[in-house]
Amino acid sequence: MALIVEDGTGTLAAESYASVTDADTYLANRGLTLWAALSTAAKEQALRLATDYMLQVYRQRWNGTRVTNVQTLDWPRYLVPKKDSPGSYRALPSYYGYTIVPDEVKAAAAMLAYRSATGTDLAPDVQQPVTSESVGPITVTYAVGARQVVRFQAVDHILAPLLKDNGSGSRAALLRG
Repeated sequence: MALIVEDGTGTLAAESYASVTDADTYLANRGLTLWAALSTAAKEQALRLATDYMLQVYRQRWNGTRVTNVQTLDWPRYLVPKKDSPGSYRALPSYYGYTIVPDEVKAAAAMLAYRSATGTDLAPDVQQPVTSESVGPITVTYAVGARQVVRFQAVDHILAPLLKDNGSGSRAALLRG
């Protein structure tokens, strides 16, 4: 079945933020050539998985609000400030258009699709932390409380301007006395 890409109208059946063509261009421009060898069907599947991941991880972190109550995906959105736009001035920010999916969202979907297509499980199950393991003569000891899940830092950085917490994953305010 052909991939249904969000076109900025709040499509009910949308499955992806980026088209195969969007991902092809973005990834080729970054020298990620393994993507080009994949079939169109494999690319579409990876883009669906990437978008699913973005819905799970970023849904509560996006700035603004959804344009409609029935849209399947989180974009398009109203009132998402362009924090570094030339037309912005302190309390009077410019905003992303409410009939688009920003290039940053498409880029993040492409990067996650690439990771998925090349064998990375985007949302692996979390298991009890291992503090030490041995393979033959090699022993590795992990820090107590070490992260047991994958965090896609490059994607967080791409999406940071669109997120409430600027992609840091933390919402604590810095107060100075």
